[in-house]
Amino acid sequence: MTGSAGIEKTYLKVGGRWAYLYRAIDRDGNLVDTMLSEHRDMAAAQAFFRSAKSVTEMTPDQVTTDGHGSYPRAIRSTLGRDVEHRTSAYKNNRLEQDHRGVKGRTRCMRGFKSFASAERFCRSYDELRNFLRPCTRHNQYVSARRRRLLHLRRATSVLAVLEAA
Repeated sequence: MTGSAGIEKTYLKVGGRWAYLYRAIDRDGNLVDTMLSEHRDMAAAQAFFRSAKSVTEMTPDQVTTDGHGSYPRAIRSTLGRDVEHRTSAYKNNRLEQDHRGVKGRTRCMRGFKSFASAERFCRSYDELRNFLRPCTRHNQYVSARRRRLLHLRRATSVLAVLEAA
């Protein structure tokens, strides 16, 4: 199976304590999966890799992470020994910059009161943001007019779903 994934985590305040938001994107910058965890350890990393693998129904050839000590063992045990683990500080910049959306939205809220509401918000926010983002291949030009049209269509469909709920 082919593919490349970037795995990264960021911190959020939940109930006055720090929680870890794991996020994965594919080679084209599309969101693969997101998971909020109270811990940053081997069990959390394995759970996230299993979740991301079940979402995509494939195993990536390469996984780029920030180099935390639990990732190499979690990758080997969950994804297999054939997966290349990369830990460059620069290869994960796209995902690091992608955290700004979630962080900017939660900063003004000053954290969450409950873990369940934080988990629900992070998953739905990331999925909605990914849906509204124009899907393009890396370095593919899309005119501003086309991006506006796509965004308008997608926003209209989201509003229709929310009105029906």
